[in-house]
This record gives sequence, structure tokens and C-alpha cells, in this order.
Amino acid sequence: MNVLYHLPILPPKMPAGEALSQEIQALREHNGGDLVYVNPNQNSVLYIPRLLFGFPMLKVLRDREKNVDMHHFYNPDPFPYPYLLRLRRPVIYTVSSGISAKRINARYFNRLAAVTVYDERSQQRLVQAGVHNVHLVPPGIDTSRFTCTALPLERKLRLLVASAPWTRAQFRTKGIDALLEAAQQDPRLQLTFLWRGILVEEMKKRIHSLGLESQITLIDALVDVNQILAGVHATITLATDAALIKAYPHSLLDSLAAGKPVLVNRVIPMADYVARTGCGIVIETISDSCIIKVLELLRTNYTVLQTQSDSMKKHDFTQARMVEAWTKLYKRSLRRDMT
Repeated sequence: MNVLYHLPILPPKMPAGEALSQEIQALREHNGGDLVYVNPNQNSVLYIPRLLFGFPMLKVLRDREKNVDMHHFYNPDPFPYPYLLRLRRPVIYTVSSGISAKRINARYFNRLAAVTVYDERSQQRLVQAGVHNVHLVPPGIDTSRFTCTALPLERKLRLLVASAPWTRAQFRTKGIDALLEAAQQDPRLQLTFLWRGILVEEMKKRIHSLGLESQITLIDALVDVNQILAGVHATITLATDAALIKAYPHSLLDSLAAGKPVLVNRVIPMADYVARTGCGIVIETISDSCIIKVLELLRTNYTVLQTQSDSMKKHDFTQARMVEAWTKLYKRSLRRDMT
């Protein structure tokens, strides 16, 4: 099976540390295929809106269809990219983040071979909007890369923050500013930030201006995440809008695979799973005061949360389970296209 994967982002500086790139690489290793970036703005003098993404390379894409069985397109929100309808092979459209869009073009999505989501919230939202070909596909990671290294909970509480901002506005919308403010108020809080080569100096300025150099570790490099997780008690991911981040952030899946509890706010769809299984704590609002209250809950209930987190890695988010689900959907979509 030869699948051509499409991403509408600019090529990331550290693809091995980017969640969608990791998932696509796992699928390519199993099913074959290639990856193309359809955002033309990297080489364009003028800004090109995403309504036109894909069109500058449409002829190339259609020529490649001679050796392609289907297309698999990933995007954070359900935006109707017109170029996908010009392709001849079946198109699977994955909405990778939670869905907060008020309007969904059901007519557009019903013309595709399939639309997939990672969470039940987003599936229900699409179905209610009139999209008929929605499939729930579980997320997955290579859990064999992780080991559970117990870290005694002493005076200092160490958290990992691995969802870095792409823009300055995301310092607020991804809760980075709130976490820094919480650290300023609680000297027992130690934060490790994994960065992606973007806005590094901006982050350093904020750390310095708040006098948090002794409480913050900023890592802007590709690292062994398992080793980093061994030195923290839990992982936290925040977002004010579900569309800002994957429905099931890889940083939280990595954390569970290493037996470390997760902290996530209600907006992110994975919060439903966390609440149901007890593998972490759901945060209601993104503010320094709310974060500090949640950290006290984490300290009080850490042993129970850590035990429950360790049990999650054994079955729920394996890469093999994810690849099997995608392979079945690929085959079903091909059969549907042949009828």
C-alpha cells in the first residue's frame, strides 16, 4: 500500500520531536509512502492563504498518483482545503486537534473517503454537523521506548512542559505565562520546558524577567524524552482552545508510558480520558491560582495517581494498536473507492 501523506504546515525544525511527524513516520514504516508539505509560504514572497494551499503543486501531486493508492491529510481544525477535491485518489482527512469550529462544511467532508478524529467529543461534533463518514482512530506511540522510573515526591515538585508555543500569542493560550506566574508564587515548583527552536530568546527573557532561572530548565534540543521523564513527577499540557493542540498530546501519552501522571485542562479532549481513568488531574481554568491548587492535589494524591498512570501504558496507546486501526481504514477506503 502506498499512501501519500500531506501536512499543511511549514517543515518543522525538529520533525523527530513533532507529534504528527512521529505518527506519520510510524505509518510510513508499516504501509510505505511519502510525505509532502503543501504550505507554499516557505518559498513565497507574498503570503498565500490556506484556501490556496496545495494548488501550486497540484500537477505534481496528480502525476504522483500513478504510484499512490490514497492520500492522507492531517490538519488541526476542520478547514476545507479545496485542492484535496482535485485529487483522483481517495483522500482521508484527519482532524488532529479538538474541534471548536462553529461552522463545519459537511458537504465538503462528505465528498472525502473518510474523516478521522482521535476523540469522541470531536466525532460527535462532526456527526451533529452532518458529516457521515467520521471514524474514531485511537492515538498511539512506541511505548517500548519508555520505562517507569520512580521519583520520590519530596519538597520540590518537578513538572515537564513539552508543548511549546509556535507564536508569541501562544505563551498565553498554551498556558506558558500562567505556569511561569505559578512558579514565581511557589518556589517548590520546578519546571522543565522542551522547546522546538522557535521563540527561544523570548522564553529566556520571560524567565529572566521573573527571576526564575533557578526553577526553570529550558531545553531547546532533541532529547531522550524517557530520560527527561525520569527526572520529573508529572507532565502538564494546557490550551485555551482545543484547536491549538492535538486531542491526545504526545507529551501526555509519553508521560503515561513512563508511569508519570498528567495534568490537562478541560478544553483538551484528552481530559475526558484522564477524568475517566484517574491517571491525572483535570484543570478547570488556566490561571496561576488554579494551577497552584491543582499542584497541591497532585502532591496529596501522588502515589495513587502514579500507580494508575503506570497501568495505562500497557494497552491503551500502543503504536501497534494505532497502526492496525489505520491499516483497516485504508483498506476499507480502497474497497469503497473500487465499488
